[in-house]
Amino acid sequence: MPAKLSVNLNAIAMLRNRRDLPWPSVTGLGRIALQAGASGLTVHPRPDQRHIRFSDLQPIRDLIDDEFPGAEFNMEGYPNEEFLQLVERHEPEQVTLVPDDPAQATSDHGWDFRENHALLANVVGRLKGKGFRVSLFADGDPDREALKIAKEAGADRIELYTGPYGGCHDDSDEAERIAGELGRTAEIATDLGLAVNAGHDLTVANLPRLVKHIPALAEVSIGHGLTADALEYGMAETVRRFRRACGEAA
Repeated sequence: MPAKLSVNLNAIAMLRNRRDLPWPSVTGLGRIALQAGASGLTVHPRPDQRHIRFSDLQPIRDLIDDEFPGAEFNMEGYPNEEFLQLVERHEPEQVTLVPDDPAQATSDHGWDFRENHALLANVVGRLKGKGFRVSLFADGDPDREALKIAKEAGADRIELYTGPYGGCHDDSDEAERIAGELGRTAEIATDLGLAVNAGHDLTVANLPRLVKHIPALAEVSIGHGLTADALEYGMAETVRRFRRACGEAA
């Protein structure tokens, strides 16, 4: 099965927040993305609300429930109490836990599973007790012991951080090396019983190589590159282009 596409709405929200105006509409463009075949919507509600605002969460939840009941809502963030309460209030189908400092511009590394085992086991247990699927942000290193700890903490999935892969867009040899490493990491995760998501700096150009190396890839979450392309191609056509890059017939 081709990897599912979840459209990250953060960049759209950041553009909206430059002015005290309701456009571009986060839910409006989310609707277009889902109409064009995206499998879900992703948000990362940071404490400073610099892109997605807490007030966006219920309208996105309502959009999916009312118009696209087969789609999924994915909320990602650092598991402090404020974030966990937002998750429990808005009930996403998937929660992706990231080790971000609130001051970071964007997610740029995965969890140190050895150091954070106790924290993650506690949080994952709380979330799974309420019926949420839980994914943990992970570096691309093929470290079996670290991934085993993620599994033992109760995770359903990992999301591979693909920033280094996306960053070598002008170096095909290095892209191939990193994609191979990500593929080996995904194989270990799958062997341990973890499904594999991926996200960060993924594009129409680099997705096919990644999919080739991770044939069991479950989902990609894409925001910046997809939003940039939407300025050129429109949201609907951009979603179709990314779906085709994932291997779908779109």
